Amino acid sequence: MGRAAGVTRGRRRTDPPHAAVRVRATESPHVATHVNADVFIRVVKIGGRVQGDPQLFESVRAGAAVPGARLIIVHGGGDEVSMLQRRMGVDPTFVNGRRVTQAQDLDAVRMVLSGTVNKRLVARLLAVGVRAVGVSGEDGELLTARVTDPALGRVGGDVFADASLVADLLNGGWLPVISPLARDRDSATGEGLNVNGDDAAAAIAAGLGADELLFVADVPGVLENGATLTGIDSNAVAGLIARGVAQGGMRAKLEAAVAALRNGVRRVRIAALAGVADPSVGTVISLAPQSSRDHA
Repeated sequence: MGRAAGVTRGRRRTDPPHAAVRVRATESPHVATHVNADVFIRVVKIGGRVQGDPQLFESVRAGAAVPGARLIIVHGGGDEVSMLQRRMGVDPTFVNGRRVTQAQDLDAVRMVLSGTVNKRLVARLLAVGVRAVGVSGEDGELLTARVTDPALGRVGGDVFADASLVADLLNGGWLPVISPLARDRDSATGEGLNVNGDDAAAAIAAGLGADELLFVADVPGVLENGATLTGIDSNAVAGLIARGVAQGGMRAKLEAAVAALRNGVRRVRIAALAGVADPSVGTVISLAPQSSRDHA
């Protein structure tokens, strides 16, 4: 992973000075620890349905305005991809919450995620005063992956993030808005891969040594018997998946959460949009065994 030193770049004179993001590599080249105590790095994954919430952009603006906070948005947009696939005569198919993407579907995924959705989010954030900039995970080899499950087609697993580009953008005063596509590490010509947005967010959080990875969902957290679990460990996650309590998109979030924690991300939460401003809501996932699973 490329190291990101604190850099000085030209800023608008109205921009407040801010502490630089500095990360250092660990034993793994794609996992880092950020070393500036004055900076709190939060990666926020926003699914497609949450993007329709009229409070989203003000919530992000407020979160980005917290002193020392550095936000990175990773977004989905699966419903719009599905709509375009249907127009093209393709029935969307999912396996354990991850979209099957054939080679002929990849251009549609790019058009929707890196085009329509990414630019719409950036425009709306700029409109509320957030210095947002849109990038694709393919840009600058931010995300690289390989096909690990041929049944999913052109879908990337084993996802790595080189977060040096993101750190440079943060140091320039920008809020990166990232679409979840990756370059194929096994392709000599750098072909693209669709990456589940939760997996992409987990890889970017690990690459930055993030303080928190927040999955913003259309539910208040992980639910069991109608109640929100306030905290679960990785053993409980495996149990929820095995019993079929966590399925589809929630299963993908939980698997990505555990992967992020194992790669050094300090805190992972699943919450509704209110969780961007309120760190006490939602479900906190941990690796350390907990004595009990508390219910809200």
